[in-house]
Amino acid sequence: MPLFDFRCQQCHATFELLIRSSDNPTCPACASQTLEKLVSKPAPPGKTAGVLRSARTQAAREGHFSHYAPAERPKGK
Repeated sequence: MPLFDFRCQQCHATFELLIRSSDNPTCPACASQTLEKLVSKPAPPGKTAGVLRSARTQAAREGHFSHYAPAERPKGK
């Protein structure tokens, strides 16, 4: 079920709801069904390349390579 942002046309409350496309949502403040669907901001990605790089650098220092793909593991000397 998608999460949508709405603005009530009667009381001007702004809220988000998790609804099915077949549902008729109502305003939680005044129970009106005259709602305007708003454009939602996309969620930021969970981890950036910088965060992954620093975590993998720390794991390499500590000798933990179990979460690496075989191609990413350092070659032995």
